[in-house]
Amino acid sequence: MAILGIETSCDETGVALYDARRGLLAHRLYSQVALHAEYGGVVPELASRDHVRKLWPLVDECLAEAGMSRPDISGVAYTAGPGLVGALLVGAAAGRAMAWALGVPAVGVHHMEGHLLAPLLEADPPEPPFVALLVSGGHTQLMQVDAIGCYRLLGQTLDDAAGEAFDKTAKMMGLPYPGGPELARIAERGVAGRFRFSRPMTDRPGLDFSFSGLKTQVLLAWQDSDQSGQTRCDIARAFQEAVVETLAIKSERALRDSGARTLVVAGGVGANLDLRARLAALSERTGVRVCFPRPAFCTDNGAMIAFAGALRISAGQHEPEAIGVHPRWDMATLPAL
Repeated sequence: MAILGIETSCDETGVALYDARRGLLAHRLYSQVALHAEYGGVVPELASRDHVRKLWPLVDECLAEAGMSRPDISGVAYTAGPGLVGALLVGAAAGRAMAWALGVPAVGVHHMEGHLLAPLLEADPPEPPFVALLVSGGHTQLMQVDAIGCYRLLGQTLDDAAGEAFDKTAKMMGLPYPGGPELARIAERGVAGRFRFSRPMTDRPGLDFSFSGLKTQVLLAWQDSDQSGQTRCDIARAFQEAVVETLAIKSERALRDSGARTLVVAGGVGANLDLRARLAALSERTGVRVCFPRPAFCTDNGAMIAFAGALRISAGQHEPEAIGVHPRWDMATLPAL
């Protein structure tokens, strides 16, 4: 059963084909970074228009790579939320139209469930129960996963998500868009210990996060500095260390509180090498298993949507013919498989 996955929640157009027996057959990703760089951030209207322009050519490329044609598609999965409403509607309309034309089921996938399940595309995938750290530009959450589709929120950010904090901090220091990856890159040249920032909310109980105050600390340090290239690198290193250590402390606390022995990390910030190293050290120290998707599947992609959709379609779930999206969508409301 070949499932077509469509991801259009923000500024990346992702398409993939997944088969339950043969695994991932093909995937394509188009990034709009160059389009939005001029504006220093995502422009929703331009994002929607670019999804319209790129989606069908990417579908055809995936089919060609897999040696398939459209009638070979057994089901369609598309991101139904959360995300930018216009961008979501492009993928939903295209997915529903193709499903209707082919007479196959379609299912709307929760974007963050796609991220959460992305590590299951790797060899030796983790099995529930586990704790998931979902960390991206729009979300920072700790979830207890008792089974696929059975999620309980343990903690979340009260303001900025970690990825958003990376991007905004980079912009404050004049780094080019997209700032988060650039900040992580220059942090490698930073001098350890020259600056130190707080680890927000780690000195109190609970599993919630807050990164807005950390941003303010960085801004004040930057304004009071000589603003040289090396100082920028040093501040970037100290900021990244603060975010990574905060994520690691809260993740370890969630594992201890839940009794889980597996931590799944997903979302764009999951590609951060410092975070991966810190959690690998946690694994070595405690014996807890830590699972990441491959870096290409940390950011938004069609493969995670195709896989999540395949699981739900196989369980008999599908959407009515009406096109609907959910710009805000609580994962706890998802039906169990």
